[in-house]
Amino acid sequence: MRSSSPDSAKVIDCLKSLGLTKYEALVYIALLKVVSATASEIHEISTVPRASVYTVLDQLQEKRLISIARSTPKRFAALSPEEGVAIMMNRIERDAADAREILSSIHRERIRHEQSSEELIWNVYGIENIRRKLTDIITAASHDIRIIAHPQIISPEIRKMLKERAEHADVEIVTNHWEGGDKGKMRVYVKKHPEMPRELDRVKDLMAGGICIVDNRRVLVILGTGKEDAVALFSETEGFVRFFLRYYSLIGDWAKKPE
Repeated sequence: MRSSSPDSAKVIDCLKSLGLTKYEALVYIALLKVVSATASEIHEISTVPRASVYTVLDQLQEKRLISIARSTPKRFAALSPEEGVAIMMNRIERDAADAREILSSIHRERIRHEQSSEELIWNVYGIENIRRKLTDIITAASHDIRIIAHPQIISPEIRKMLKERAEHADVEIVTNHWEGGDKGKMRVYVKKHPEMPRELDRVKDLMAGGICIVDNRRVLVILGTGKEDAVALFSETEGFVRFFLRYYSLIGDWAKKPE
């Protein structure tokens, strides 16, 4: 009894992600079902319109996924899935390398002119949007993460992410309360804030917030922890980053002093 074939829609989607068109995928799959076939037979097996079959076969030949027997009429055969997928993956890797080189050149050009360009500082409003932005820059960290933050900023999801990133990057946190349990490889300094005058009690939540510095080149500065009134500034400009690196250094030195 013949075993059921895999879901054709899924196979076609996979082949499209490897660079084939829908018709190319259908013809390649059809040819894998037979030893060889003529264009007319391929039309019958694949359901690709007869007028399109030769164009599709030319495209598959250009992609080196089929072979042609010089018979009359011509007969076509598919390369094995192992060979075919390897060829498609190699093409994707070459295209990715080319894209990386071109995009890196564009990015380097931007960096080269950054000093003379306008310094951009972005506003982020609302605690959920701030946490999303914090998540984004933590995820992108390569070397180190430095955080000074009110406990409400460091949600359980962010704590988990920081712990995971600490396996690959240097993570240091200064906060006045920690509920995260196991710190893993993170260095966490819990330091109580100095007492504030009673007349400022009403602005304590507004003044709460934090700073996150990633790879010494991205900074997110947060003010407030309220759902709506929290606001943050994000920038990668040199002057902005340098200022808050200095600020973090001062707070970090204070937090690391023994009680």
